[in-house]
Amino acid sequence: MRRNLAARIGVWSTHHRKTAILGWLLFVVLATGIGGATGMVEMTDAENGAGESARAEQILLDAGLDKPAGELVMVSAPAAGDWKPAAEALATAVRKTGETRNIAPPVPSENGEDALIAFEMKGDAATSSERIQPVLDAVAAVGADHPDVEIHQFGEASAGKWLGDLLAEDFRKAEFTAVPLALGILLVAFGAIVAALLPVGLALTACMAAFGLLSIASHQLHLFQTTYSVMFLMGFAVGVDYCLFYLRRERDERAAGRDAETALRIAAATSGRAVLVSGLTVMVAMGGMFLSGLLLFKGFALATIIVVFIAMLGSVTVLPALLSWLGDRIDAGRIPLLNRRAEHGSPESGRITGRVLGPVLARPRTFAVAAVVLLLALAAPALGMKTESLGLEKQFGSDAQLSIAHSRITESFPGGPAPALVVVTAPDITAPEVGEALGGFEDVTVHRDENVAEFELPLPRGAADLTDLRDKRLPAAFDGTGAKAHVTGETAGSVDFNDQLRRGIVPVFVFITAVTFLLMLFCFRSYVIAVTSIVLNLLSVAASYGVMTAVFQHGWGASLIGSEGIGAIEAWMPLFVLVVLFGLSMDYHVFVVSRIREARGSGLDNRSAIETGLRRTAGAVTGAAAIMVAVFAVFGTLSMQDMQQMGVGLAVAVLLDATLVRMVLLPSVMLLLGERNWRTPRGLSRLPGLEREEAAGPVTGRDTVRA
Repeated sequence: MRRNLAARIGVWSTHHRKTAILGWLLFVVLATGIGGATGMVEMTDAENGAGESARAEQILLDAGLDKPAGELVMVSAPAAGDWKPAAEALATAVRKTGETRNIAPPVPSENGEDALIAFEMKGDAATSSERIQPVLDAVAAVGADHPDVEIHQFGEASAGKWLGDLLAEDFRKAEFTAVPLALGILLVAFGAIVAALLPVGLALTACMAAFGLLSIASHQLHLFQTTYSVMFLMGFAVGVDYCLFYLRRERDERAAGRDAETALRIAAATSGRAVLVSGLTVMVAMGGMFLSGLLLFKGFALATIIVVFIAMLGSVTVLPALLSWLGDRIDAGRIPLLNRRAEHGSPESGRITGRVLGPVLARPRTFAVAAVVLLLALAAPALGMKTESLGLEKQFGSDAQLSIAHSRITESFPGGPAPALVVVTAPDITAPEVGEALGGFEDVTVHRDENVAEFELPLPRGAADLTDLRDKRLPAAFDGTGAKAHVTGETAGSVDFNDQLRRGIVPVFVFITAVTFLLMLFCFRSYVIAVTSIVLNLLSVAASYGVMTAVFQHGWGASLIGSEGIGAIEAWMPLFVLVVLFGLSMDYHVFVVSRIREARGSGLDNRSAIETGLRRTAGAVTGAAAIMVAVFAVFGTLSMQDMQQMGVGLAVAVLLDATLVRMVLLPSVMLLLGERNWRTPRGLSRLPGLEREEAAGPVTGRDTVRA
């Protein structure tokens, strides 16, 4: 009988298993080695920004006027003026490190109890965090010598040092927590050590290879510093899931009495094809982020496409080769209390699924309405979602040393840590009219050769002052001079980034919904299933948005996960979660609907096909969902707000998608739609469906696979 692509790949791999296994290992070693040697290239501030602020950063970069890393140190004393001895000692200590320059005299606060000392780090700002430690030590030593004062430091270099150390620690935590969690879930799912280790091993090697390839690619498309974390999050979860789907189907067929070769062929033709469709859907959905207009999302898209492709490739090539080589040894290291082999129960049992499905299929309309109402209730807080590019002081929580320093400095010196940087360009920066306009501002630095001037202005009211500066004050000052003024800085960058996101989310949304519809239409030959897929995805995404808003913006229950409400959601999070969930939900949807379609093709009526498909996929989907939720939840416990928001948002969505949507909403809606589920557009009637195209073969009980 004609074999589909996944079946042909699987058969080739089992017949050439040595080539498949050694080829995979060679690929992983080469990709990891070459990528490690080349290193990753991070994006610049100009590349990471958007709009006017990015143009200002690029002007400085093109003119060779890289802004040095600035540091602020505030000395606070119980009484006015008591800070002077400590401030003098601090300036001397910082100067002696040899790493600083332009140390400004202390600026007292209005009440005289605080003083702010500003200075710059020598050398390239991009590497200043690597050289800040002697300065930090010097500041700490002064604080120890003057216990009567409080000293707080905040700046680009110190924050970068803090962030780099924290990211490294968090990434290690994620690796050392997520892997054992996944392994434990797989042990419960398969009841055998070898069967549990196989998906974890393949997922980790896929991530290693993807890390290497991404490092190579970063020399052309520069990356954000958290891109590797995002790649590991996606790659490990997807890699384990793909292997689990494939392995579960092979074991189910063996439990049904098939010989090893036939079981592998059926697994390749069914689960293998579902993996290919799911992987393709995820990659195409991720490609939508290229339409955002932001380099950050292009990097995320590239990273996830690479890791999903490698995980998918490993699942349909080296996995069947390993299963062919292992044979019945896949069950080595059985754990008696956890083992779930066929002799202990039919693989179709799905007792819990059966208990849930019974009432759902008996009253589909009631359960469909109840599920939709619950999802919409969870989504309700998202109506008030506020987004912003979170500064480092918000990323680490209010009790972090960095956040305390930022808060105290801002309180005593409004606008101090995050002033606006105004960059002025003109055909002749020394022209009298330009000089007169610049004279209206303080501390202006003029670069004559580059025809560029720059100065800083505080923004005590944040975005409100920024709007006034851009729309009124600067245009009025430079009108008729021929000069152009651009504003950058933390506040300006956040506003411009949000504006670009609002413009970019529409084409991204249109792209992923259109692509999802077309892929589901061609794969299942049913426009009803295609539309249903999109609607169910949107409900899961909306519920995820609502939970993220409630927890991280309003703080509802945030303390339960060691976090807090900060009044906003990270600017890039909604778009990222939308795209990722549209892709990931296809894991379960394709797998489940494929099995329903397969049952329908075997002659069962619509209701029986739905029940059979859900029962037969219950174990695999539950295990896969548990792994994804566990991995995402690990990221929800990390230190940075954006990682917490991403982890919780994705974990909640996958949990809802694999339980409420899959167990309640999907079967009830498909039952209500009846035969309309399987209506095929006339133009697609000749295309192959996703039903099994492999003959199961006779149940012989013999093992024809070489051991």
